[in-house]
Amino acid sequence: MAGESGTRRSRGVLMHAGCRIEQVYLCRAPVDFRKSIGGLSVLVEQELELNPFGSALYVFINRQRDKIKVLYWH
Repeated sequence: MAGESGTRRSRGVLMHAGCRIEQVYLCRAPVDFRKSIGGLSVLVEQELELNPFGSALYVFINRQRDKIKVLYWH
């Protein structure tokens, strides 16, 4: 953008104004894509032992590895 310095660094990725993504987790094991947001949240909590409500992005793949689902709390 005009007027912005090329040396400016930001921490995390800006998803929505005021909300930052600090980490991105890729679940490499295929996930049943019939799972809803609730099912994916439970998977993050119980299988990955992470907080689905934190400032992270969780990426899941299907068995064919041609689609992704992303879980993000805002």
